[in-house]
Amino acid sequence: MIFDVDGVLTDGTLLYGPDGETLKAFHSFDGHGLKMLAASGVPCALLSGRRSRAVELRAAELGIEHVLQGIEHKLPACEELLKQTSLEMQDAGYMGDELVDLPVLTRCGFACAPREAPEAVRERVHYVAGAAAGRGAAREVCELVMRAQGKLEPALRKYLA
Repeated sequence: MIFDVDGVLTDGTLLYGPDGETLKAFHSFDGHGLKMLAASGVPCALLSGRRSRAVELRAAELGIEHVLQGIEHKLPACEELLKQTSLEMQDAGYMGDELVDLPVLTRCGFACAPREAPEAVRERVHYVAGAAAGRGAAREVCELVMRAQGKLEPALRKYLA
């Protein structure tokens, strides 16, 4: 499962610090969802048009191995990533929020978007999250995938023991 960053794992707001560094706010709900999904056997990757040290740090914290940043044309990067992992486009899911994500969204096996995505994106995906971008939309998708694979309830049992 591949996730865009700005507007998916964040609310899309771009903040710049006094030295020009990009600041991003990530929600713990989404991070835990990605960790649960990966633990269930579905590898996660990040694919972003921007470069940010904050994304590197967040990905490391979550144990996400595949982090592609500064990618202007996402489809070729996605295809190369999938080739490296021996997967086909129809075997991958992608969550994106913007028009630049459409080349991947319209070719992957499971396309999803947060509710704030433009209509042109929302009408071309398989699933639109009810939760807000950067506030649980990615978590919702992670749990949806796990539920569809019969892995959500077993994963929840460890918290209920």
